[in-house]
Amino acid sequence: MGSSNAFAGDEDVAPMRDCPMPNIVPCLLFEDDHLLVVNKPPGWNTHAPSPYAGEGIYDWLRHRDVRWTDLAIIHRLDKETSGVLVFSKSVLANRELTRQFTARQVKKQYLLVTDRPVPAAPLRFTSHLVRDGDRYRSQPPGRPGTPAETVFRPSESMGERTTVEAFPATGRTHQIRVHAAAAGFPILGDPLYGGTPAARLYLHAASVTLRHPATSQTVVFCAPADWDRDPAQALRGGFIAPDETDAYRVIHGAADGWPGWYVDRLGPFLLSQSEGQLTGDQKAALERWMAGMSVRGVYHKQRDRRVRSSAPEDVAPQRVLGEPVSGDVMVRENGLCYAVRFDQGYSIGLFLDQRDNRRRLLTGHIAGGLSAYPDGCKGVEVLNLFAYTCAFSVAAARAGARVTSVDLARKYLDWGRRHFAVNQMDPDGHDFLYGDAFDWLRRLAKRGRRFDLVLVDPPTFSTSKTGGRFRAEADWPRLARAALAVLAPGGWLFASTNAARLEPGRFLDQLTAAAGEARRRVLDRHYAPQPPDFPICRAEPAHLKTVWLRIE
Repeated sequence: MGSSNAFAGDEDVAPMRDCPMPNIVPCLLFEDDHLLVVNKPPGWNTHAPSPYAGEGIYDWLRHRDVRWTDLAIIHRLDKETSGVLVFSKSVLANRELTRQFTARQVKKQYLLVTDRPVPAAPLRFTSHLVRDGDRYRSQPPGRPGTPAETVFRPSESMGERTTVEAFPATGRTHQIRVHAAAAGFPILGDPLYGGTPAARLYLHAASVTLRHPATSQTVVFCAPADWDRDPAQALRGGFIAPDETDAYRVIHGAADGWPGWYVDRLGPFLLSQSEGQLTGDQKAALERWMAGMSVRGVYHKQRDRRVRSSAPEDVAPQRVLGEPVSGDVMVRENGLCYAVRFDQGYSIGLFLDQRDNRRRLLTGHIAGGLSAYPDGCKGVEVLNLFAYTCAFSVAAARAGARVTSVDLARKYLDWGRRHFAVNQMDPDGHDFLYGDAFDWLRRLAKRGRRFDLVLVDPPTFSTSKTGGRFRAEADWPRLARAALAVLAPGGWLFASTNAARLEPGRFLDQLTAAAGEARRRVLDRHYAPQPPDFPICRAEPAHLKTVWLRIE
């Protein structure tokens, strides 16, 4: 996503330097000790709408880096609106910018596109806004409601579409959308207010002008609109740094406008999944993305509810475009390397929805104000249960921890050793234990082993000769109690499930109850939903529930 900072020509305007680490978070426009400015992509809330919903950009940033722990929201953009969003980082900035916004001293310029006739002359629209369900109604001044004022100025016409500048003097929810509709030119892609349906809401916060809270100099932050970019790819482009990560979800079903269809990028390949064969529209989209992302080939896998009882060769994805895959496909995630395979049946060897949790292991930063390694990683002991191909183990080991990985399949532990090797780490410096997790927890507890961090991410359903049958909805309390028996005092328990019937609140209650039954107490807790490339909506509810618990 392109971005730039533009400044007025008078001497009172301070030239802001670009963010010193542009590749860490691509949407960052500017950062100093007081301000953090981003170019918010469309399709991302400013903040989480509810406790267990997906993170907004504010939540994601605040929990990503220790220097953003004190981030505060100064103003907001609608989920589907893109553009310049300013956060404060200091008490001074929070106080001063709040004063400027309240006093209407901050100048905001938006761009919108409409396919309806627009008056040639600038238009000042003043009304009172009243909430009406999910939308707002515009009423004449003097009627009940909150006063709102917007100035519109047409800037460019291209065929039947006109780009309009909008300058809101007030900052009411949906203000520009309501006023544009009431003025007779609803925004393209805004059917809530009578606009023609489109791929996205054509509303963009192009610039914000304010006085710097520390220097009092006038500064302007700008970001150009990119109407042509696919909104799903614009969202990913806002937070995926391509130099560090090339494995992520490209399309997440109904949340990205493609019900029942899921597409992942895996390094130089795309992997498509649905319950049926590809449609013409889906294949055309894959061809566009293949060219735009410079990938070499595309595979498709038909999802089958009976897939776990099928032979790997019967459910492996099939090539539909480009080059064939041969052996390991090397992908990057948070600067680490992993080998995925397309010939192993149901799974490729890496669960992409755990990327942010692996980053937490890598950095030791769990959330704002919470660190897994407050005294450094040296001597930290980590136990990774249900380790699969040891992706969590690799991230923890890269941070400096010593890791014990447990899994019921030898081939996955061997795969995990390869992951250590491709990241230039000696697997012999860590333990790989083959067998049932419950059995190993009993053995480790009997030996008096204690771990500073225990990672528990079991399958929704599994069976083993020694552990018997495990069902996540019913057996998580038993598993949590067994894991707590080997967790050192003050250690962290990471618990994860994608069991559809296990609601987040009930999951957390089970873990808290298990701690009480073990005569342990939860000291700190951070609930981490699935990452933003797995967006959540009513038609595509959350599947992943993860929580970090520090236990007394």
